[in-house]
Amino acid sequence: MMRKILLGLVAILLTAGATYGQDKKHGYKLKVKFDDMTDSTVYLVHYFGKPLPTIYKTDSVKLDSKGVGVMESDEELLGGIYMLLLSDRKTYFEFLLKDGDQFTINAKASQSPDGLTFKNSPENDRFIAYVKFLKAYGKKHQKLMDEFGNAKTTEDTAKMRDKFATLSKELTGYRTDYLKKYPNTLLANIFNALKVPDVPEGDHKLADGTEDKEFAYRYYKSHYWDDFNFSDDRLINTPVFDGRLEEYFSKLVLQNPDSIQKEGDILLAKAEGSKELFKYTLWWLTRYTEQSKVMGMDAAFVYFVENYHMKGKATWLSPDDLAKYIDRVQKIAPNVIGNIAPELKMPDVNGVERSLHAVDAKYTLLIFWSPECGHCLTEMPIVDSLYEAKLKKMGVKIYGVRTDGTEENWKKVIKENGLDDWIQVHDPERKTRFRSDYDIYSTPVIYLLDEKKIIRGKRMDHTNILDVIEMVEKQNKQAKAN
Repeated sequence: MMRKILLGLVAILLTAGATYGQDKKHGYKLKVKFDDMTDSTVYLVHYFGKPLPTIYKTDSVKLDSKGVGVMESDEELLGGIYMLLLSDRKTYFEFLLKDGDQFTINAKASQSPDGLTFKNSPENDRFIAYVKFLKAYGKKHQKLMDEFGNAKTTEDTAKMRDKFATLSKELTGYRTDYLKKYPNTLLANIFNALKVPDVPEGDHKLADGTEDKEFAYRYYKSHYWDDFNFSDDRLINTPVFDGRLEEYFSKLVLQNPDSIQKEGDILLAKAEGSKELFKYTLWWLTRYTEQSKVMGMDAAFVYFVENYHMKGKATWLSPDDLAKYIDRVQKIAPNVIGNIAPELKMPDVNGVERSLHAVDAKYTLLIFWSPECGHCLTEMPIVDSLYEAKLKKMGVKIYGVRTDGTEENWKKVIKENGLDDWIQVHDPERKTRFRSDYDIYSTPVIYLLDEKKIIRGKRMDHTNILDVIEMVEKQNKQAKAN
């Protein structure tokens, strides 16, 4: 009998569980009522990683003659900060929306951005209270800014800084109190995502007793992501994440490939369990390294594509988009800084084959240029002047490659500009792969090779050739000293 009772209880519990699963609602149902607007379309949009104007449309409704409209969906929704965007595509109201939410929004178009009230949404009531607090806080801050502009003495400036610090504590205090009262809510996670490390005050000493001048930087950097909840994908639908990534990688991480790769791996590991945050982080790092103006950062781009995209971790990419990444990497990988420069064997102006690797020089400038490129015609004589004045004495030789244009014009430009002291070659029969091996899609392109033909600099111009050589010289001295 007892066994039958227990089995019956199990069956009831299983049935209850199944019923709960069936009854759980996904999506949203929003009733929107405008007091001062009718017969107009309203859009439901959301952020994605960064502030406006990057917004994404979710739904829309045309208000009736009473200013009422309903937006509804049964599909699962990723929550975040959403907006009612009016038909002018400029006026909007922010609010919080989560999967399963059903509530009413009362709005006044003339009172953007805070003219909202809610029915059946306590968290949005708290969100609107925070928006109003921010509005008042902004006015106080602006008043202090005006006063700061009138500060005339060091004492005045010090007093103003104290006032700013006091005001800042108001904002921090508001958020801290909220976190205590409503932990694990969406708005609490947003507040945590906005947190920046509070560096401990006081004197910080090194082991030898001297002042640790980098303590604040190291502390701030090492605690930068402490409160960011990487398990909450909803944070991607806020304007917070992109700015945090930008500050961290552009201001706190050393701008070299190794540092970016290391920090990128750490952050991607934090985000790995969250689909949208991982996706955005990998996209951001890939774009950041591909578009970086820092010489050699393309090595980090190659690293992220080879270790993430090509290993199946960018599951959202279509085969065509993945192929584009792979193709780009295949063009960059052979010529990243630190690699041995791909060999080139081409005939010179006299038809004699000249090998790049056979150039006997401490440094070789490998220059791809065209006699029909206006920028080349300006840059090449300047580079030659630098070569004659300084580079030649430093053991530099130049290996110039004609990329296009006629052979006749090429020889003419060489003669007219005195570029005949270079090793000038071309590939009239197209036997080499210089365009793909060196990623030549525009001209001029300048590489710096050392005596072992290892690439030490790339995509330079006359303004930084000497700086790069000086940097390489310092690196070599440090390597010998170590």
